Amino acid sequence: MSSTDTRQRLLSLDAFRGATIAAMILVNNPGGGESYAQLEHAAWSGWTMTDMIFPFFLMIMGVSMQFSFARRMEEGKKNLDAHVLRRGAMLIALGILLNGFPFFDLATVRFPGVLQRIGVCYVVAGFLVLHSPFRWQVGWAVGVSAVYWAAMKLIPVPGYGSGVLQPVGNLCWYIDSNLFAGHTWAWAPAPGFDPEGLLSTLPSITTTMIGVFTGRWLRGDRPKEEKTVWMFVAGFALVLVGVVCDMWLPINKNLWTPSFAAFMGGWGLVCLAMFYWIIDVKNHAGWAKPFVIFGMNAIAMYVFSELLAVALWMVPAVGPTGARITLHDVVFTGFFAPLADPRNSSLLFALVFVLLCYLLSYFLWRKRWFIRI
Repeated sequence: MSSTDTRQRLLSLDAFRGATIAAMILVNNPGGGESYAQLEHAAWSGWTMTDMIFPFFLMIMGVSMQFSFARRMEEGKKNLDAHVLRRGAMLIALGILLNGFPFFDLATVRFPGVLQRIGVCYVVAGFLVLHSPFRWQVGWAVGVSAVYWAAMKLIPVPGYGSGVLQPVGNLCWYIDSNLFAGHTWAWAPAPGFDPEGLLSTLPSITTTMIGVFTGRWLRGDRPKEEKTVWMFVAGFALVLVGVVCDMWLPINKNLWTPSFAAFMGGWGLVCLAMFYWIIDVKNHAGWAKPFVIFGMNAIAMYVFSELLAVALWMVPAVGPTGARITLHDVVFTGFFAPLADPRNSSLLFALVFVLLCYLLSYFLWRKRWFIRI
């Protein structure tokens, strides 16, 4: 794809986005208390396939930014700053509203969150793309991770000292537990900690910028085959950087360490390169149509899945013994639990949940309704 051919959609990117959202919905909605290890986040340091999903989405957003900004400028839309601020604010507000659904108790609502982090990353990365040359973007992406690394290692936390990387006592925990006291994730590894907290958002912007650099590369004039090769090379190089950095600062999604940002950014590049090679270079796109459909309304599908999940857990029901339970429990224990062992019945529930979300996305796609946030 040439730099002037920005109106054509990158089908592989839509498919990769859709696969990522489908995976996010899958791991977020198990049926029971038991799941396969790869369908759960690592407890602290280390990683599973589940830990790949959020950085992949941030990277995809960075790639999309290059194409969407170029298209808007071709259409004569000059005030992109307002667009960036408006979209970022909408994502942050939607995330807070989603965290508070359905009662929205301002005294306890979680302020950080997935959509909030996406919104912040979008604004910062967007302004970097619009207002800084490429070398400054690279310098910022590397520099902010270096500053974060130094802060985590050198700034002392009252009562714990410097360099603590455990759930309690690390700098991220200290900032979030004080700044967002009473408004952090209830199921975090430690009270007061939030995996989408303030300080750890800095290296997640680096992850987004890896996508920005990838989008710049894909919009260039080089042959598609060459683009693919160098995406693989850059991806595996970043994976290696992450593995090497892990010796000093562990790969940790909760803290979004620079080693995690590099490692997952590398795997995101490798996965996108595979999608790009198969779909856009070799033109084998039929198999990816369901993912493309998912990807066309990605944020909307995420929001719908979260609302549906909350509804299932909130709607009261009566169990076989007359005890008060939730609609989620009725559906899982009544229909899915008898079908297989606990892990597989939980997975089956999650797969059906994804299918329900896909049916809605297919309906929207058939109607050509694309919800832009």
